[in-house]
Amino acid sequence: MAALLTCDLPRYRDAHRAFMKALVLKGYDQSNVEVITQTPNPDLISWSNSIRKFNAIGADVIVAYGTSATLAALRESQDIPIVYADVYGPVETGVAKSMASSGRNIAGVSSKVPLVTLIRTAMEVKPIRTLGVICASREEGAMAQLKEARKIAAQAGVVLVETNVASPAGLDAALATLLATRVDCIYVTECTAGGRFFEKIVHRAHEVKIPVISQMPGAAHKGALISLEADPAEQGQVAADYVARILSGKKALHLPVVTPKRVDLIVNLKAARLLDLNVPFPVLTAATRVLK
Repeated sequence: MAALLTCDLPRYRDAHRAFMKALVLKGYDQSNVEVITQTPNPDLISWSNSIRKFNAIGADVIVAYGTSATLAALRESQDIPIVYADVYGPVETGVAKSMASSGRNIAGVSSKVPLVTLIRTAMEVKPIRTLGVICASREEGAMAQLKEARKIAAQAGVVLVETNVASPAGLDAALATLLATRVDCIYVTECTAGGRFFEKIVHRAHEVKIPVISQMPGAAHKGALISLEADPAEQGQVAADYVARILSGKKALHLPVVTPKRVDLIVNLKAARLLDLNVPFPVLTAATRVLK
């Protein structure tokens, strides 16, 4: 069995850890399964090279974490079934043809949670007329979130200030643009640079009293004012269930896309105090978790 993580981020490590534990509970451990894990550099060439290695060793199943790694697996795998986790919008990103069936040799669990809930909750804490977005045009998951943000902003009368972070080096320029524009809030998509340097984004934004929101797991604990997060452990557990089914003879193309059930709306009161914001009681009531 082969596992490919989009990059070395806690969300993927947490999901893979849960995957391994769940796999053991289903009877697959070191005595009967070898798991080879790759965490390459976060770029298309590196992801593709990892999948080619999996092809060469004759993996029975490929497990991919994250949209970019999953799409690389789809392009490069040679008739090896793929199970994915933490893919935002499998249909929107082209991973699956429908939620009922992928239509190909792949199955897994979506990490899509309603962005409209995140943005509306943020607007209850602070009026938002301009929303800055940190995205990466080469990453399909991040672009799916950006397209969704555009629709929500148009309906709410919010102006989006979009920045494209093609590499970590481009993050400073993106932040400079958003801070110079004095956006009311910054939304960080699931792009790799946003995940790897989330604390830096929060630090720079908080210096000028701008809140940060995101759907990335762990965002609130890293300083986001509000986050809406799918549980990485659930993602890994569902992936393990699908791997077990495939190893027992099920065809991946007959398995539906699983939607996340464990989703947290997290409000960070510490961040609110730093930003001099009062969180209304209805927002606290709606939250599933509050960080004090």
